[in-house]
Amino acid sequence: MPPAAPRTDEVDRIVAGWAQARPDLDTSPLEVFSRISRLARHLETARRAAFTATGLEGWEFDVLSALRRAGSEPLSPGALMRQTLVTSGTMSTRLEKLASRGLVRREKDPQDGRAVRVSLEPAGTEKVDAAMEILLEAEREVLGGGHEEQRADGHEVDGHEVDGRRADGPMLARALRELLLPFETEN
Repeated sequence: MPPAAPRTDEVDRIVAGWAQARPDLDTSPLEVFSRISRLARHLETARRAAFTATGLEGWEFDVLSALRRAGSEPLSPGALMRQTLVTSGTMSTRLEKLASRGLVRREKDPQDGRAVRVSLEPAGTEKVDAAMEILLEAEREVLGGGHEEQRADGHEVDGHEVDGRRADGPMLARALRELLLPFETEN
């Protein structure tokens, strides 16, 4: 049986249109970044669904997950600002709302009575853990399925062959990291 024709997507159609309209343009960046943008929209939909299922807003998940990753170590509002890319006023409002819901606890720093330390309450841990489990499942779906699964057309995914090429999640993650690093404030 001859190999199946390569599948196309909307970006292929857009690039073909530009090649016809402006053959002098190198559209190779469009082929990459348009796909990243489209995937980001699908991911955002999956993220919203994961957060809604656990009664969280996206910003709440961001703050709670930063605290969860810190383990038992409380974080300062400044550290949370850097991790979630918001201003001090925004972070203060967010911490106030999370504390009123019983998801975080704010306490004075024992070494500096003027400073505040923020930690998770058990309810915050429960919510962020549940949201993370749902989110990871949704992200696996966006990536094309689980480790042992196959796509509907029979090709294996996640480190195996897809359309005659290796679909290597870790390699894709490294390449995306290299694209993102110049935009990060702390490496």
